[in-house]
Amino acid sequence: MSDRAGSVLLRFAPMIYGPTVLFALGEGAVIPLIPVLAAQLGADIAQAALITSFLVVGQLCGNIPAGWTVGRFGERITMAIGGALGLVGAGTMLVAPSTAVLALAVFVVGFCAAIFGLARHSFMTTRVPLSFRARSLSLLGGSFRFGMFLGPFVAAALLAIVGDERSAVWFFLGCLVATILLVLLGPDPESAVPSPARGPAAGRVPSGAADESAHEDSGEPVTGSIPTSDRAGVFRTMWRYRSVLSRLGLAAASLSAVRSARQVVLPIWGLSLGLDAQTIALVVGISGAIDFALFYASGQVMDRFGRLWAALPAMILMGGGFLALSFTHDVDSASMWFAMFAAVLGVGNGLSSGILLTLGADSAPRNDPAAFLGSWRTLTDAGGAVAPLIVSALTAAVSLSVATAAMGVIGILGAAAFVRWVPRFVPRPAKDET
Repeated sequence: MSDRAGSVLLRFAPMIYGPTVLFALGEGAVIPLIPVLAAQLGADIAQAALITSFLVVGQLCGNIPAGWTVGRFGERITMAIGGALGLVGAGTMLVAPSTAVLALAVFVVGFCAAIFGLARHSFMTTRVPLSFRARSLSLLGGSFRFGMFLGPFVAAALLAIVGDERSAVWFFLGCLVATILLVLLGPDPESAVPSPARGPAAGRVPSGAADESAHEDSGEPVTGSIPTSDRAGVFRTMWRYRSVLSRLGLAAASLSAVRSARQVVLPIWGLSLGLDAQTIALVVGISGAIDFALFYASGQVMDRFGRLWAALPAMILMGGGFLALSFTHDVDSASMWFAMFAAVLGVGNGLSSGILLTLGADSAPRNDPAAFLGSWRTLTDAGGAVAPLIVSALTAAVSLSVATAAMGVIGILGAAAFVRWVPRFVPRPAKDET
């Protein structure tokens, strides 16, 4: 990493990476206990699963309003709004008298996660030079994964010490308060870090979507918030950029789907082999550790060689891994193949760290990315939400092996889509600062 890249990324720590770790740490502690809280209110297994799914529903519904909010109030205020909404949702989880109120609280937490996440994404898109954009966004993704990885262990420790499932919710509230204070009292993200002027030098404008505001990069920093003039609005932006959203956006959604399927298929596959919970947790944990270990390598690859060099191997590894795994259920040493392909899926997922954030930033309009990113994140979140439904439906109708193979096919088709659309819509990174 160049000195310039290192200094800029270090300056992001108190305003972006720190709040991201705190938010993810609290959310990661709460998520495993949502079904438990639902069961305490009288929900059965199906109802508990439905209530937990409201987290994803809230995130899907929050992306487009988040784009509007960033466009009107800027990233700092939007992050504070997201944290405040999270306080409301977490507080409601503590006092929820019924499953319906708990579901609403979980929805609000997902909604606020979308707002907070899009504000960070928009900030990085407008402030980070193209030459090390992928590394900065991979580090952002890694910060989130780090918090989500540690969160369940914090919850387990709190349960051992306190013995009350709501202690994790109190921990989430504490993380949210710390996040809001860090955002509001720390360096102003709209003035502390300059926003490089964007234009053709920073990235190509997507085909079929003229960016009238593009201008040559003068090399001088632009401080303050992104100009509010000539903002097209959320739905007009969606229409203007329909070409990239319907092509590269769908390819990104397929990556999100394969990622999400990994979290569902691996535990169910281990269970279908008759493995005990400890063994399944160990295999899934090793896969997750490999995934986490590679998050920054993905950014290095994308910045040095281009986005496709990370996206394509990731999709081929995950698609091929699912396809190969689907043929091993009834063979000898099925448990060994399960562990091996879980590791392969972990490598593929690790190599894809930051890709969705980076491709969204690359494709967004230069002077007002928030509305576009709201649409982009809605597409990718939808891909992640649909994948478990596909796995469940195919498993019930045919078999788990067929469901696993279907996700492998989606991965291979997604790889082909990346090969087709990344060269058209995404600029090559500059090599002078990598």
